[in-house]
Amino acid sequence: MKGSNIGELEEMILLVIAGLGKAYGNEIVDELDDKARRKVSLSTVHITLYRLEDKGYLDSEWGDPEEIRGGRRKRYFSLTVSGMRVLKEIRQTRLQLWSLVPELKV
Repeated sequence: MKGSNIGELEEMILLVIAGLGKAYGNEIVDELDDKARRKVSLSTVHITLYRLEDKGYLDSEWGDPEEIRGGRRKRYFSLTVSGMRVLKEIRQTRLQLWSLVPELKV
């Protein structure tokens, strides 16, 4: 995985976005809490999203203004080709490592 080392939270955020197709900050916080039982603040998620975007793993676009949000827009993030590639590399590496554990072979 040379050049594709990312942290656990980064990986989980990429997985959430890959699963949803596109997602915004609060949606990611809720999914991490629900699916991974991981409590993460919205600001931590936003910092991580911007870092992943800088690395080229995510793209973002602004949604339409919402009256319920006082006219503010949501910023939606989606995976890039590089983002999907890094997830596939991580998955392959983890599978190879898990296969080393005899008690856990399927």
